[in-house]
Amino acid sequence: MKLSTKFIHGNYDLESTGATNVPIYMSNAYAHKSPEELENIFKGKLPGYVYSRLSNPTVLAFERRMASVEEGLATTSASSGMAAIYMAIKNVVNSGDEIIASTGLYGGTYNLISNLKDIGVKTIFLDEINKETLEQNITDKTKLVYGETIGNPKLDILDIETIGGVCKEKGVVFMVDSTISTPYLINPIKYGADIIIHSTSKYINGTSSAIGGIIVDCGSEKYKNDRYKIFHQYVRKYGRIAFTAKLRSTEARDIGAAMSPFTAFLSLTGIETLSLRMEKHCENAMKVAEYLEKNNKITGVNYPNLKSSKYYDLATKYYQNGASGILTFRLGSKEIAYKFLRKLKLILYLTNMGDCKTSIIHPSSTICVRNTEEEKKKMSVYDDLVRLSVGIEDVDDILEDIDRALKAI
Repeated sequence: MKLSTKFIHGNYDLESTGATNVPIYMSNAYAHKSPEELENIFKGKLPGYVYSRLSNPTVLAFERRMASVEEGLATTSASSGMAAIYMAIKNVVNSGDEIIASTGLYGGTYNLISNLKDIGVKTIFLDEINKETLEQNITDKTKLVYGETIGNPKLDILDIETIGGVCKEKGVVFMVDSTISTPYLINPIKYGADIIIHSTSKYINGTSSAIGGIIVDCGSEKYKNDRYKIFHQYVRKYGRIAFTAKLRSTEARDIGAAMSPFTAFLSLTGIETLSLRMEKHCENAMKVAEYLEKNNKITGVNYPNLKSSKYYDLATKYYQNGASGILTFRLGSKEIAYKFLRKLKLILYLTNMGDCKTSIIHPSSTICVRNTEEEKKKMSVYDDLVRLSVGIEDVDDILEDIDRALKAI
């Protein structure tokens, strides 16, 4: 199947009823024919369902769809994007280990990774993750290199092919958050990613109707290395899906941050239109970015596909069809930014992104409010900066709303 077809049909067989939508199995437990059967399911000797904290038919259908579109071997869902990030990272690292991460991370992720110091995990944040900086910082303690394909809200483009090559050479797991890019714009497994994470609450859902996350296991062979002895028992038993086997046996099972069946259903419904939506998001975002760049009331317009962007060359390499629907710009001061935000009528002021509806936020006072001023500077978050998530409305209406607000200030 081609990608757009996978979004609709990937890894799905029609139910015996012929239903074209996956049924919502609102059940928390499942009856079995014998105690031996249930015992063997618990031991992993038989497939089956026991409790929806561990697995559910509707959730499994969504997990299988995501495995199909990302060309991964297995996936594990979570109740939120942050839960997915935490479980995936914690599945790899223990006290005494080190992580190398980009400073361009979403503020919540930056804080989560920083706080791993409480359990003895050190994080080295790099402004630029490239061949040189990786080779300078990877040590025997390094268990993970972590970045976002497109940073939020820094909008830096991760050179995933270069990073994937170094991580392969060094035998280090490479984990990427591809929420902003989506499977429509890039397939990180082709460039060496070992684990792919999405906050499905954004573009995959597309309508802000559900919170969820997904962890895609690309089937890496790295877990055989001496660097990852905690995986060896799972490698012996499960081979290339050792990461998922360990995750489902430990972090996912113990934390219990399970995706609900209804969220899985909404996510399955949303992903069917991802190709159409992303095409329109990218088209509108480019038009808005070009419009803003010409306005003398605005500075620092950042959209990776603009020729003025410092990330233009990398965007051209990885994102020929557009670099998603997110852009940022600066208005001179926090006071002016707030005045501009108050004057908008069509564009909604809220924390989510990737919705069909255009939305905007002031990152410094919201999603990055718990970061220090030094951290914000490294993240390219300033008091006068706003992040715009361009929706799929008629672009003329989006531009009219922006223009009216700019004239008012």
